[in-house]
Amino acid sequence: MKIAVIGGAGYIGSHTVRELLDGGHQVFVFDNLSSGLKQNLFPDAHFFHGDILNREDLAIFFNKVQPEGVVHLAALKAAGESMTHPEKFSTQNIVGSLYLIQQAVASKVRYFVFSSSAAVYGAPQYNPIDENHPTNPENYYGYTKLSIENHLAWYSRLKGLHFAALRYFNAAGYDPNSRIIGLESNPSNLIPVAMEALTGKRKELLIFGNDYQTPDGTGVRDYIHVTDLAVGHLMAFDYLKKQKQNLIVNLGTNEGASVLEIVQHAQQITGKILPHRIVDRRPGDPDSLVANPQKAMDILGWQPKYSDLKTILETTWKAYQANL
Repeated sequence: MKIAVIGGAGYIGSHTVRELLDGGHQVFVFDNLSSGLKQNLFPDAHFFHGDILNREDLAIFFNKVQPEGVVHLAALKAAGESMTHPEKFSTQNIVGSLYLIQQAVASKVRYFVFSSSAAVYGAPQYNPIDENHPTNPENYYGYTKLSIENHLAWYSRLKGLHFAALRYFNAAGYDPNSRIIGLESNPSNLIPVAMEALTGKRKELLIFGNDYQTPDGTGVRDYIHVTDLAVGHLMAFDYLKKQKQNLIVNLGTNEGASVLEIVQHAQQITGKILPHRIVDRRPGDPDSLVANPQKAMDILGWQPKYSDLKTILETTWKAYQANL
């Protein structure tokens, strides 16, 4: 299948491109390189420099490539920033996505895989969270993801576009074969921030609160290896092509790790002391957030093969060492 990966030079995008190429697909990357890296591009995937907010860029790309499938990964993702600069997120995430969906429909794209998020659920009413959990985002980033899911549902109903929305939990790790080592700039997620503290790029890791209702008082999250996420995209295309039905699934592990557990494992794996300090809680951070991925397992046959903490941290440390 000809597949266009929008945002394919980014962290999750480059891993998805690699899995699609390994799966025998023709892959075309569209990216404005605002956060994506040329270092993460593969010679066997064709690259087009463009922006989803530029309708002419989209038209030229789609008319040239004529893809059958699209992966949409071009979005701003910093939840905290979305609460202080919602205008940036509404423009990039919602307006940009609408331009992309409209161009995909105009170009007769049949299958659309969307990078959604567990942020659509908001504060968990129960754990682990399944797809029947109410959607009530607590930050504007989560709202933009839910909004795009809703737009896709309407375009499917009105225009016949088949889509899969993959609700990621906490993406982490790097390609186990070290084919992707380009690091995210200014990361905000726990594990890359911990790696920056371990390598001296930042002074310390700040731990936001230690009075949560968890075994060690720090927040618990579900960490999923980025390669397992990428495989989920590959499987989603197979499902859409065979079943011609839309799909909304969680991608997570049904297991949680606390911030202090991550610190302890990172120190064991690297043999280094991770400087860290407890500071005040951030508003809106739940005690625990864990996925129930059973639907993806049952429908797609998907399994989180690389998502143990040891593999996640070892592959991340290897990528950071390669950049020292």
